[in-house]
Amino acid sequence: MAEKKMTFEASIRRLEEIVGTLERGDRSLEDALALFEEGTKLMKQCSTLLDKAEQKVLKVTQQADGTLKESEFYPPEGE
Repeated sequence: MAEKKMTFEASIRRLEEIVGTLERGDRSLEDALALFEEGTKLMKQCSTLLDKAEQKVLKVTQQADGTLKESEFYPPEGE
């Protein structure tokens, strides 16, 4: 079965569920490892989605005349 991509928000909710389950410590080692693996995949997916979103961000700056200008976002050097 093909794995369906979740939205960023759904992925975060699932990660929170996984963390809560693992923190309770009531799962077998095998189950805990499977949850950890799922969480790792979700973290990578979220990171990819955030990277893509960051690339689309527009920086809005106010000009001297009070108008707003949209320009591409470039993070400060070194980030």
